[in-house]
Formats: sequence, C-alpha cells, structure tokens
Amino acid sequence: MTGSIVIIRQAAGQDWPLIYPIYAAIIAAGETYAFPEDQSLDEARPWWMEEPPGQTVVAESDGMIVGSAKMGPNRPGRGSHVATASFLVDPARQGQGTGRALGEYVLDWCRREGFTSIQFNAVVESNAPAVHLWQSLGFRIIGTVPESFDHPRHGLVGMHVMFRYL
Repeated sequence: MTGSIVIIRQAAGQDWPLIYPIYAAIIAAGETYAFPEDQSLDEARPWWMEEPPGQTVVAESDGMIVGSAKMGPNRPGRGSHVATASFLVDPARQGQGTGRALGEYVLDWCRREGFTSIQFNAVVESNAPAVHLWQSLGFRIIGTVPESFDHPRHGLVGMHVMFRYL
C-alpha cells in the first residue's frame, strides 16, 4: 500500500467520464468481466452507473478517481434482500488497498440498506487477487460454474459464485 488515503463517495454524473477509462481498460483486458467489449462512453454508462435502489461510488486518492464500485439488489422482488456488487480498480493502482477499501464500503452500505446477505455471481476463478480479497472479507465460494468465462490467456475457466451473510 502506498499510504495514500482513499476516500469513497457516491458517484455523480460528471464522474462517469473519469471512471470510463478505468472501465474501458479492464474490459479491454478481458480477464474479469463478461461485458461487451469496445463500448463507447455512452454505451458503457448503463453497464456501470447504477440507478436507485442501487448506487455507484468512486474511490479517490490524491485528487484522482482510482476505482469504483456499483451495488444494489441481486434480484428484484423476492430476491431483493440479497445484494450484489461489482468493482473496478485502476490497473496502475491495483494491490494498493483500493479494492479492499471499496469492498469494506460496499459491505457497510449493504448493511445500512437492510440487505441480509451479499452474493457475487461471477468471480473469475483465475482472478486470484480478487478471490483472496473477497475470502479475506468473509465471502466463501458456494459454487463454480465450469468453463463459463473465456479468458484471453487461460482459455475457458470457471466463475465462482461467492456469498456472505451480513
């Protein structure tokens, strides 16, 4: 960790053009999300900027956006008591505590909003840093969908479903 303070705050509309380069770099790398590739700024926005009852936040450090998370109900209606979330960390800032700060913020937000648990639907099994982080924050792997993600280096790999009670 660099020692820089990370501040998490709700994302505003004017933050999207600053989040987008991080989003675009991570999607282009093709290692963590099964989102459409080569999206424009406007095409990508609804994939990341959550509407209520969900929320999108940014992580700021040294006056720059270095990460983002989006969270909300995993399913509507009778599944809306279970939360879900997704995370982006600037590739140049990975391994410096931004993901952990975002993860802790999301868990606190979910508790405050009254969710009873949180489920990640698709954590790519070859993303060892993410799997380790989520396990250190109390998540457990409850299943793995085999060969469900086409990784650019590893070929077909599984995606974990990870879960924890709040």
